[in-house]
Amino acid sequence: MNAERTILGSDGRPRCRWCAAAPELEAYHDREWGFPVADDTRLFEKLCLESFQSGLSWRTILSKRENFRRAFDGFDFHRVARYGEADVQRLLQDAGIVRHRGKIEAAIHNARCAVRLQDAYGSLAAYVWRHEPDRASRAEPQTVSVSPGAIALSRDLKKNGWKFFGPTTAYAFMQAMGLVNDHVPECAIADEASEARRAFRVPSQDRRVGSRP
Repeated sequence: MNAERTILGSDGRPRCRWCAAAPELEAYHDREWGFPVADDTRLFEKLCLESFQSGLSWRTILSKRENFRRAFDGFDFHRVARYGEADVQRLLQDAGIVRHRGKIEAAIHNARCAVRLQDAYGSLAAYVWRHEPDRASRAEPQTVSVSPGAIALSRDLKKNGWKFFGPTTAYAFMQAMGLVNDHVPECAIADEASEARRAFRVPSQDRRVGSRP
């Protein structure tokens, strides 16, 4: 076991060292981080929360995640896309979330972008998984904070109108949603995440709903 990259978890098995920073991070590491996601709502939630995290720690955002879900109607992006100034003011008064006007307005704007992407590709998941990097191009786990694939995803989202979503944020999103399995090999969860990816069916583009060729 490489002690520099792992730490023993509550069950005595090795984990990626970062999850020892707070007790709640172990469960997130074990059950979510690096496992593939095809649900549009969960993908949009993570896209938003990664944007809110900019300049903060993931621990801070994770501790507020349920508050964010309540405040943003469960991250139903069709509902968020209809938010107006009254909703912005409501959110700015909500002490349970990160009260940053620019990030709040970006989340609402990005919800409208997400609706358009869903219309174009059949699902937000189909769009996102087009950006999964091939295995040969991936760096060693936890050795980089950005990648060519993350740069490409960030640029394409910006081309589609997205705000507050740079390459570093894109890479963190890809790590979390399973597009990249960044568990170190010594981590007890690494093989579980790999097996989940092998069993995962990549969402296909639905050409019946105005998708691009």
